Amino acid sequence: MAARIRKGDTVEVIAGNHKGVRGEVLRVFPKANRALVAGVNIAIKHQKPQGVGRPGGIVREEAPIHLSNVMLVDPRSEKRTKVGFRILGDGGKVRVAKATGEVIEG
Repeated sequence: MAARIRKGDTVEVIAGNHKGVRGEVLRVFPKANRALVAGVNIAIKHQKPQGVGRPGGIVREEAPIHLSNVMLVDPRSEKRTKVGFRILGDGGKVRVAKATGEVIEG
């Protein structure tokens, strides 16, 4: 299955506590259908010291969010959109924004 959401995409959260927040996708976990989005779903972790370079304390980091709760932001219209696919004349497959028909780079 082709990936509708990829690393580097700008997405908007459409459900949950962070609804309406936009962020960049840092990493995608295809098998778990989850993505790591910058500034969204911040988890607090109590970390033990790991030697000289890594002191202990309370660490805030992003936790993965389910792909059904995020939607791609169209780079042209800056509105959220569904993602479709189009086969090019040379046989290549590209992602397309359903709202505008614009090819999504990346």
